[in-house]
Amino acid sequence: MPESNHQRASDRFKSIGTIVFMMALEFLMISCTVGPNYKRPTINIPQDYRGRMAPEVAAVSSSPSIADERWTSIFGDPVLERLIREALADNLDLRIAAQRILEMQAEVGIIRGQQFPSIEAGGRDAGIQLPSKLTSQPGGLLDKSFFSGGGPSASSVWNLDFWGLYRRQTQAARADLLASEWAQKAVTSTLVESVADAYFDLRGLDAQLAITEEAIAAREESLQLTQALEQHGAGSLADVRQAQELLHTAQANIPVLRRQIAIEENSISVLRGHMPEAIGRGLPIQDEPHPLQVPTGIPSEVLERRPDIQEAEAKLIAANARIGVARAQYFPQISLTSAGGVSSNQLSSLFTSGSTYWYAIGSISQPIFEGGRIRSNYRLSQVQKQEMVARYQKTILDAFRDVSDALVSYKEIREYREEQAAHVTAATDAVRLARLRYSGGNANYLEVLTTDTDLYSAQLVLARAEQQEAASLVQLYAALGGGWQ
Repeated sequence: MPESNHQRASDRFKSIGTIVFMMALEFLMISCTVGPNYKRPTINIPQDYRGRMAPEVAAVSSSPSIADERWTSIFGDPVLERLIREALADNLDLRIAAQRILEMQAEVGIIRGQQFPSIEAGGRDAGIQLPSKLTSQPGGLLDKSFFSGGGPSASSVWNLDFWGLYRRQTQAARADLLASEWAQKAVTSTLVESVADAYFDLRGLDAQLAITEEAIAAREESLQLTQALEQHGAGSLADVRQAQELLHTAQANIPVLRRQIAIEENSISVLRGHMPEAIGRGLPIQDEPHPLQVPTGIPSEVLERRPDIQEAEAKLIAANARIGVARAQYFPQISLTSAGGVSSNQLSSLFTSGSTYWYAIGSISQPIFEGGRIRSNYRLSQVQKQEMVARYQKTILDAFRDVSDALVSYKEIREYREEQAAHVTAATDAVRLARLRYSGGNANYLEVLTTDTDLYSAQLVLARAEQQEAASLVQLYAALGGGWQ
């Protein structure tokens, strides 16, 4: 092929591309994007959190929120921190959320690609050589060689986004992607909270098991005392039976607590993405950190920190963009189709002057009758947006309720735990005095039975209160939007 002919063919292809591009550019310059632009709904944000009334519980509003801190600075238990790190690395729900983000990224690319032309290139040629006997027969072909074909060819189809149909679809897809990213952060926050809650439940059960074992040891000594007194005539068989009753009551709690401990260990194992296994232990439940002051920051910051609120708003943005997609269906769709190449029935003249061809076609289609489909789809998109508005508002209300509940719980559980600790101190001394009086013959065993039962119950309640106090800090941290950073 001569170089000059090849250059002329290439120049013609460039001319075709330039014409198509200029036509499309002219259309796009006068195009518009139908549908409403997004505006955040007006939300009445309270000036302060309900429940932040005691200065010893929460610092002033100007203080940075506890939720701005990383979870590693909230928990002072190294074992708990290790468990959370393992969960963040291997939890399957978190992996599913990460894969969902990758899916949405690919979907954005697919939808965005509709805004650009599709271009195809190719070529064709055909040749035939017939035997000389066939061409020499009467009525045979005049020529034994034929060629029909074309050189390189290209075609393109461009559906012009004159009304913003594809741009709105891309906006919706990007908002869905953002929602999936915030959903992953919400899963992260929930995971940190779940691991911490389960760990504190486990440590609370450990404390109850230790209390029960100590009670069993004390009641065994008490049983031996009653048996000795009964053998020497200073006690009664009723006292022995009551001591046995106390002992068996405590012993019956051991398998119950061990079952609950195993279940909590299995739960933590699954949160970490592991098969059920034993879980290490760190600080005792009574030594878990629970600061007197918990800075909460200003209420409006919750809108930016809570991943569930951000996710709900991203879904609202997507629903708003889809109104524009539905609205664009009312208007005509404009497309450009172009093609060009070289063609000849002689191989020698394939790239000579006059063998090139090209064409460009513009088309427009306007819906006339759709049986109400377009109108119903438009109404559906508007209703779906209003649903997302309501969901967004409800998510905000739930968030402020969570913060208020957590603040009240943190304050009241602390006071409850302090009173319960005083109860245990008094009950411990009452048991000591009752046993002294009984061993000295100044009281019957009923007094020992009553005080011992009260002490054991009070100790179990205190252990649960300590667990709830530790968990209330985690709940407050999560309610304010912490845990995913």
